[in-house]
Amino acid sequence: MAMGRRWCQWYSPTDSPEEKKLIAKLDLLIVPYACILYWVKYIDQSNINNAYVSGMSEELGFNGNELVQFQTIFVVGNVVGLLPFIYLFPRLPMHLLVLTLDLGWGIFTLLQYRAQSYGEIMAYRFLVSLFEASYFPGVHFVLGSWYRSDEIGRRGGIFYVGLTLGTLTAGLLQSAATTYLDGRHGLSGWRWLFVINAVITLPLALIGYFVWPGTPAKPHRFVITDSELQLARSRLERAGARVQSTPFSLHLLRRIFTSWRFYALVLWDVFFFNTDANSAAFLLWIKSLHRFDTATMNQLGTVSPALGIFFVLFINFSADLWIGRAAAITLASAVNFTGLVILAIWDVPEAAKWFAFSVSYSSVAVSSVLYGWANIIMKDSIEERALALILMTAIATSTNAWIPLFVYPTVEAPRFPKGYVFSASMVVCLVIMTQVVRILFRDGKHSEIDDGHGISEIEEQVVVKSLETRRVDEGVVAV
Repeated sequence: MAMGRRWCQWYSPTDSPEEKKLIAKLDLLIVPYACILYWVKYIDQSNINNAYVSGMSEELGFNGNELVQFQTIFVVGNVVGLLPFIYLFPRLPMHLLVLTLDLGWGIFTLLQYRAQSYGEIMAYRFLVSLFEASYFPGVHFVLGSWYRSDEIGRRGGIFYVGLTLGTLTAGLLQSAATTYLDGRHGLSGWRWLFVINAVITLPLALIGYFVWPGTPAKPHRFVITDSELQLARSRLERAGARVQSTPFSLHLLRRIFTSWRFYALVLWDVFFFNTDANSAAFLLWIKSLHRFDTATMNQLGTVSPALGIFFVLFINFSADLWIGRAAAITLASAVNFTGLVILAIWDVPEAAKWFAFSVSYSSVAVSSVLYGWANIIMKDSIEERALALILMTAIATSTNAWIPLFVYPTVEAPRFPKGYVFSASMVVCLVIMTQVVRILFRDGKHSEIDDGHGISEIEEQVVVKSLETRRVDEGVVAV
C-alpha cells in the first residue's frame, strides 16, 4: 500500500532524532548541490539548441541536419564516457571522481565560443558529453547509497528539477546574451552564451570537493563523521541494503547477466528515453511562426521547462508519499501521451499546439521515479546496482544517437510526422513495461523489497518494531 503521508512529512514516523539529524545533513549536502549542478549540466547540454536558432546556423552557414547531428554526437560521447564507470563507481570516491569530470565539461563548454566550423562544434560537443556522461547515473548511485526506498523519490525529484531549470534558463540566458552582449568584443550573442555557461560551471565544480559526501562505502571524511557514518550504514542494512562492495568476478557477472532484473530494467529505460519529442521541437516550431524576434523566441521556449518543474516535483512526491511508483509513472505518461497525440495530428488549432508543447516535460518527470525504483530493486548488491545504472543509461542513451536521425530529422521540423507518432508509441510501451516490472518485482525472489506501491516489507517490519519499541519505552501497553 502507498504510505499515505502528507507532502510536508519529510521524515518517517519511526526515524529517531539522530536519524532525522543525519537525513537533514545528507539532504543539505547532496540534494541542493546535485540539483544546482544538474541545472548547470543541462544549460551546457541544451545551449546548442538556443545557439542554433539565435544566429549560429546563419553565421556558420548551416542549412541541413546539423542540429540533430550535434545532438547525436553528444549522445555518442555520453555512451562512450559511461562505460568505464561500471567498474569505477564502486571503487573510487564519488566526491573526487564525478566532480573532477565536472571541471572537464566546464572547460570544453567554454571552448565552444571560439568555434568557426561544423567540425569544431562536433568535436567540442563530443568532449563536453564525454565528461558529463557519469553525472546523471553518479547522482542516482549516491542517492541509492544513502537513502531508503521511501526517501529516494523526493530527493531524486528535487535533483531532477535541475534539468528543467537548465533548459529554462538556457533560453533566458540566450535571450539576455542576444539583447545585451551581441557584438561585444567582436562576439555574437550565441558565442557569449557558452562563455556565460562556463563561468557558472567551473566554480560550482570546485565547490563540490567540499560538500559532496561520497558514499557510505567510500565517504568524504571531511563532511561525514564516524558516528554519522555508522548510523547511515546501520539504517540501510536494516532496510535490506548492502553497504560494502565486493570484488568483481566472473561469478558476479554471470549472476547479473542471468537475472531478469538487468534485462527488464534496460528495456524499461529504453522505452523511457524515447518518450519525449525532440528537445528543440518547441523552439523550431516557434521560429517557424515568423512572428517573434530572437529574444522573445527564447523566452517563449522556457514555458515548457517551467511547467516541467511542477510535473517533476508532483510526480516524484506522489510516488513516494501517495500513489506509488507505478501509478506515478502512468499518470505522467498519460499527460505526455495527450500532448504527443495532438502533435501527431498536427492539423489542430494553434492553441492546442501551444498546450501540447507546454506539457512535453511531463515525460521527464518519470526519470527519477524510474531510476529510484531501479536503485531499490538492485540495493542488495553495490556492483549490480552500479552496472545496472550505467548500462541502463548507456544503452538507453545510445538509442538517442540514431533514432532521432530517422524520426526527428531537422529538415522535417517542426512537423516531424514520424517523430511524434513514434514517441507516443514509446509512451504506451513504457506504461506496459512499468506493470511488467511491478509484477516481476512483486512475484520474484526479491519481492520482499518493494513492488512500487510503498515501503518494502522489510522496512515495514522495521517500522512496526520501532513503534512497538517506542511504546514500551514510553510506558504504553497495548490492550
